[in-house]
Amino acid sequence: MKLTTEVALKKTSYPIDYDSKVVCLGSCFAEHISGKLEDFKFRVSCNPFGILFHPEAILNVVKKAVNGEDFTADDVFHFNEKWHSFFSHSRLSRNSSAEIIAALHSAKKELTESVENTSHVIITFGTSFIYRHIATGQGVANCHRRPQEQFEKQLTPLVELQELLRELISSFEKLQPGVKLIFTISPVRHIKDGIVENQRSKAHLIAALHSVLNEKSGMHTYFPSYELMMDELRDYRYYDRDLIHPSALAVDVIWEKFKLNFISEAVFEDMVKVEKLQKSLAHRSTETKGEAYDKLKAYQYKFKEELVKKYPFMRF
Repeated sequence: MKLTTEVALKKTSYPIDYDSKVVCLGSCFAEHISGKLEDFKFRVSCNPFGILFHPEAILNVVKKAVNGEDFTADDVFHFNEKWHSFFSHSRLSRNSSAEIIAALHSAKKELTESVENTSHVIITFGTSFIYRHIATGQGVANCHRRPQEQFEKQLTPLVELQELLRELISSFEKLQPGVKLIFTISPVRHIKDGIVENQRSKAHLIAALHSVLNEKSGMHTYFPSYELMMDELRDYRYYDRDLIHPSALAVDVIWEKFKLNFISEAVFEDMVKVEKLQKSLAHRSTETKGEAYDKLKAYQYKFKEELVKKYPFMRF
């Protein structure tokens, strides 16, 4: 008996392995995937500018990296006793103008160096609604709680999204010509926009992405995390208490689908070893000496030595 409508998935021709370097950018779901990769000791960098929901917000910071543009005093502002930037999430907000400009430069440096040395970039879009700052015309990464009347909320038209995506892909390819891009739509529904508006927003993203990816040679791919959540995991047990965000179980299920289709089977055995070692190291034994304690330490040392010898970049 089938209890779910399964989403068909196709294995990538360019899987991630332990030789890969991965960059994750975009919505909070990018951080879920990044966290899973980090747990298994893959080399990954995630969201130097903080969480970014809209393709234009991601493109704005990627263009800074591609063009080597510096951030200046014009890119920051003071509000509610903090300094902020429309280029970044509030995670980068600081107590002084100098501090936030330094934080923005550091984020740009991390993004540039990460992408220049990466093999894969995983990009998660959250919405095609953007808030545009009326005074400057900039599509902002975050409103930073400034008054609503200072912004115009816009649903980005399909044609504009396609152009943004083409420019985004081109920008990544300039920084790293051989990069493999994996696009996905966040399974988090933005219901503060309204249920109908959320569906319109996601539909624009999905249509634009598939249209642009169809123009490419197959180097860049799509992972259907939104579709998995909406169909295979449509039961409310897969949602968090707010009934919007995926639960930990849902993230685990989507991660498993990602793993089977985007990570090389050649490293599955080593991933199991990493997981076992991580669980062992996280275990807090009541004993600090004795035969059982010595056996545990010997077991941990053996696995650690074996993995670090094979993958010198791993740290436990």
